[in-house]
This record gives sequence, structure tokens and C-alpha cells, in this order.
Amino acid sequence: METLEVEPGDTDFVQSLARGLEVIKVFDADHPSRSLSDVARATGLSRAAARRSLLTLLKLGYVRSEGTLFGLTPKTLELGHAYLRALSTPQIAEPHLKDLMHDVHETTALSVLDGDHVVHVARVPARGVITVSINVGSRFPAYATAMGRVLLAGLDDDAFQGYLGRVDLQPLTDRTVRDTGELRTIIESVRDSGFCVADQELNQGLRAVAVPVRNRSGAVIAAANIAVGAGMRGLDELRAMVPRLQTCAAGIEADLQLVAGP
Repeated sequence: METLEVEPGDTDFVQSLARGLEVIKVFDADHPSRSLSDVARATGLSRAAARRSLLTLLKLGYVRSEGTLFGLTPKTLELGHAYLRALSTPQIAEPHLKDLMHDVHETTALSVLDGDHVVHVARVPARGVITVSINVGSRFPAYATAMGRVLLAGLDDDAFQGYLGRVDLQPLTDRTVRDTGELRTIIESVRDSGFCVADQELNQGLRAVAVPVRNRSGAVIAAANIAVGAGMRGLDELRAMVPRLQTCAAGIEADLQLVAGP
């Protein structure tokens, strides 16, 4: 481990804090316990500086002492959990979306409901023939997208009825749903099946399948999808991807629960 170096006159640098963090980092699976001399040697600190850091961490509960040996306590996990709690849903979802993209070789994304629209909050594009301009921050009418319908299916009856009462079903393609009764039937089907396929209703040549992402209480908070070119994948192929998409969603849910804590 390199010795800490501080620029002369850097008044914003708290050296004692930096030393404490360096001390924590010298403990690992190969070295769960260390003596004062070990810590000083591993960090490049003097014995006096290493001792002050260890005793401070000991008083704060991050380090335990057994004779001449020191080790970390479970309280140090709080430092990692603080980072996890600061992560947003898109940051948590992105690694799972990347894994799914590499698995199916198609574009993956995550959206949330914002009013009557879906907003893309994470997207991992795959190389392909899809030319639709969709990026993080793109907004689309919920009724015309697979992710939007999954999110609408997650609304309670009153909220969904309110949506049906105000939505203007503008045709985006010749396949776009135009009747609220038909949309209601579609949403009921999504609630039963747990996924939704949309075939060229948002944009000609674009097909997508989506599943819900839920929080610990079971409420739908986002939707994950796979988008494909209509000329490259049939509807049966798209439906066959549902289990892998559900596995991706389950991974996102598990990480979100980890962030939320007990």
C-alpha cells in the first residue's frame, strides 16, 4: 500500500480521516486480524499514527481488539450500505440490464411512470437495426408501449380508471390501440400474465416485451424491457425471452431490497 501523500498547503485535506480509511482497508479475507506493527507497515504510517487511528476506530465501534490484535467489526458494513442507499434505481438496474443485453443480444431498458407517460431512466443499446431515437430521458405515451402497459397494470383500480377517463389515444402507427375498452382488456391481460408484448404500436418496426420491477411491498415501481426490430425477431421469440427478462427484474428487485435495508 502506498504511503499517503498530501500537497503542501492543502487545507481541505483531512489527513486523520484519510489515515483512518487506509487502516480499515488493510483488513481483508487474508488478513482479518493484524497487530499494530502490521497495520503500520501495511499503511506506511508511523506506529504512533497507526495507533491513534486504531484506537479512534475502536472507540467508534468499527474495530475490535483481541490482545495485541485488531480486526474489523460488522459496523464497517454501514459504510458500504451508505453507498448502496445513495444509489438510484437506474444505477442499480444498469448492471442487470447489461447482463441481459449480452444474453439476448438486444437492447434493454428500464422505465418509470411519470404522469401519463413512461420515461426511460436506464438503457443499454445493442448493435442492431433499430433506428428509433430512444435515449435516457425519452418520454412516450404509456398506452403505446410495453413498459407503459406494465406500469399501468401496477396502478390500483381508481388510478387506472382515472387514467382511462383522461387519456387521448392518439394513433402513433396503424397498430396503436385506439379504444379505451381494448386498452382495459390489454391491461387486465398484463395483470394476469405478468408481462406485456407491444408490436409496432409506438413505432413501425419496433417490438418490445416488458415485465414489472417491484419494491419490497410488491408495488410496481418500474418496468424492464427488451426491444427488438420487427424484421429480426418474431412475437414468439420475444415471448420466449420473458423468463430471462423476469430473472433480470428479480435481480434488480433483490439489489433494491439490499439498498433499502431491513
